[in-house]
Amino acid sequence: MKKILGIAGSPRRNGNTHTLVSRVLEGAGAEGAVTELVFLADLTIRECDGCHACWKQRPCPKDDDMNALYPRIAESDALVLGTPVYWYGPTAIMKAFIDRFVYFNCPDNRASVRGKPAVVAIPYEEDCPETGEFVAEFFRRSLSYLEMRVAGVILAPGVSDKGDILKRPDLLDRARRIGEALA
Repeated sequence: MKKILGIAGSPRRNGNTHTLVSRVLEGAGAEGAVTELVFLADLTIRECDGCHACWKQRPCPKDDDMNALYPRIAESDALVLGTPVYWYGPTAIMKAFIDRFVYFNCPDNRASVRGKPAVVAIPYEEDCPETGEFVAEFFRRSLSYLEMRVAGVILAPGVSDKGDILKRPDLLDRARRIGEALA
């Protein structure tokens, strides 16, 4: 049975990002996967300062919630990462989360993510496809560097107000199908 970890990088619950990530997890759960959803806004994740303690098999000196997420990420079979677009990038909380993936860049920890699939869900206000594609490329490059595989990208343009994604059944159906395939 696969374990799929969802990470919501939006500062608001029940918004468009939460809904998209949940829909992917719902599809995976329907196919028998065990799913879990983490809200980064509920956690304290400090910035990486490049000290490389994790590379020397020492605990991260940032005594925060990311240290508890490392084993959950390693134990998962797949990740679902969601962030709205803020100023043509991911939210600050999602960026801090990804910055701390330096832990998995360490040769001793790389094997725990190598080949792991990830789905990325990106809702954003603008209608321009390139706006979401900038953020998708950020994830593609970051995850590829760690030898992870982007198994799907869901770009959701034109959603700004809380609940706008509910008016896009095409995207919700696509998210569920991606989740089913992920499982």
